[in-house]
Amino acid sequence: MHILINNKWQKLLQVNYSIVLLYMQRELPTIAKNIKKYRNKLGISQDKLSKLAGVTLHTLTKIEIGATPDPRIETLKKIANALNVGVDDLIK
Repeated sequence: MHILINNKWQKLLQVNYSIVLLYMQRELPTIAKNIKKYRNKLGISQDKLSKLAGVTLHTLTKIEIGATPDPRIETLKKIANALNVGVDDLIK
């Protein structure tokens, strides 16, 4: 299936794709790795964790991909509680 898009959208998609590639190629922050590790250990999706933690899916996703390398402590507390771990488990 082919989708025709205008030049404006094509440029926007190329820019967003480039940003995603940059994030994929760099080392993830420890917090991002640990959140993903504990989330996978529980077998839950990002969507499920975001609801359990009371944070937006957008916020959680940005933390996990490293776009927000230093999230607010309040956010980390919510995520840690939802994962049944301490904040120190996420940052070390």
